[in-house]
Amino acid sequence: MVRDVTDLYEEFGEDRLPPGQRKTEAFPVLSKSGTPEFDPESWELTVTGAVEDELSFTWDEFRDLPGETQRQDFHCVTGWSKFDCEFTGVPFPELADRAGVREDAVHVMFYGMDDYTTDLPLEDCMTDEVLLAWGYNGDDLPPDHGGPLRVVTPQKYAYKGSKWVTGIEFLTEPERGYWEKRGYSRTADPWNEERYS
Repeated sequence: MVRDVTDLYEEFGEDRLPPGQRKTEAFPVLSKSGTPEFDPESWELTVTGAVEDELSFTWDEFRDLPGETQRQDFHCVTGWSKFDCEFTGVPFPELADRAGVREDAVHVMFYGMDDYTTDLPLEDCMTDEVLLAWGYNGDDLPPDHGGPLRVVTPQKYAYKGSKWVTGIEFLTEPERGYWEKRGYSRTADPWNEERYS
């Protein structure tokens, strides 16, 4: 079963296609460096920081977590949007609930295998539409699109969704991620065209 969340834009703007974006059927590949190697035997996802219980998952353990498939739209800060992407994965609140997020947690940092980082306010993450996605259109998520695991954030520009994610840290103070340190918006709302700080 696929849950359609493509009407999410109604919370943020009048049009499904955010201003300044063009719709594409392609799925361009953009990343800060090359595609890292994935070894399912050594891969690990950690959940750390301002939580009651720090967590660690092997690849098999993560794939056994409750998940779902969602039809989402995907908006790149460079100006293109791809509609009707079907991502399969674990909603962010599922991990947050398992870890027991402390009351003093206000921000989240995501870490990728390629040393990429990106940050989001905790409240922006605590929605089922923020997925830790391992599947795309009925197959495994391709490596160049962040497989085995990436974060997808349909209400934000896609640089807020770390590819090849291996770490989630709950923070008590905001910190800036890779692109945020280089002048990209910390809020990244496509409907307000919040591309740069």
